Order: sequence, then structure tokens, then C-alpha cells
Amino acid sequence: MNKKQTVIISALLLVIVLCGYAATKVNGPLYVTDDQFIGETVKDEKTKTTSSTNYFTESRLSREQGRNKAIQTLKTLLDDENTPAEQKAEAAEEYKNLALRTDKETNIELALKAQGFEEAVCELEDSKANIVVKIDKELTDQQIRQVKDVVMNKANIKDIKIKAME
Repeated sequence: MNKKQTVIISALLLVIVLCGYAATKVNGPLYVTDDQFIGETVKDEKTKTTSSTNYFTESRLSREQGRNKAIQTLKTLLDDENTPAEQKAEAAEEYKNLALRTDKETNIELALKAQGFEEAVCELEDSKANIVVKIDKELTDQQIRQVKDVVMNKANIKDIKIKAME
């Protein structure tokens, strides 16, 4: 291969890369189809409460209290000298998984708020995600897709249940 051919191939490769980059910027993020999601969306049913802000606050508080109890139990197991090494390893793994799940839930909630939802609560369980968002009107298909995309990107979970609250 001579020098001229190398330059032409390099230029064509650069053009292909730039076209791909431009296409993703112009078209926006790629969306997965609804067929790839297992979960359900409560679209028509809105839950009305006297104060939905209380729901979100209480939900987070309840989740935090449950996690604190679990963390305390795991720390007790890890700190106890009489705990077998195998059980300590299991407790350490559970502690790590709990921390990762908490981080994912927080990231999902923050991302949903950044997408324009007033409030959001996320609860992850193994391969399921339960999402509750506060919105004044019905969830649109675009908003449902936004929620699903956020959960897929942050937690790689396909089984997603979405609920809207006023």
C-alpha cells in the first residue's frame, strides 16, 4: 500500500466517524422499543392523595429506615469476632450490593428530576424497578420512554413499573 492509498483510507475513515458522531447528535439518543420492556405502566390511573409531597417524603424516610436497620445488622455481623469467615464474606457482599442499589436509586431519582419531573421515588429489587413520579397530568408516551431510558441507563433493568401521582 502506498502513501496515497493510506491517506485516502484514513480520510474516509475519519469521514465515517464524523458522520456517525453527527448522526447521534442530530437524532438524539437511541430509544429501545417498548417490546424490550417487561414491566407495566400505570398510565390512565392516577393516585390522588391529600398531599403527594408527604408520600414522597414518607417513602424515602421509610426506605432509609429499613436500609439503616439492614446496614446495622450487617455491620454487627462484620464486627463480631465470633462470626465465621464465610458469613462475614456474605455480609460484606450484601453490604456492597445494598450500597450499590442505594446509589443507583439515588441516581435514577436525580436523573428523573433533571428530566422535568417534580418528584420521583425509585425502588429497585433484584431485576425489577418500581418508579413513582409526581406529575400534574397523565404521563405521555414520551415521558414513559424517558423514565424507562433513565432506568435502563442507570440500573440496566428492563422490568419497570411506573406509577404517576398528582
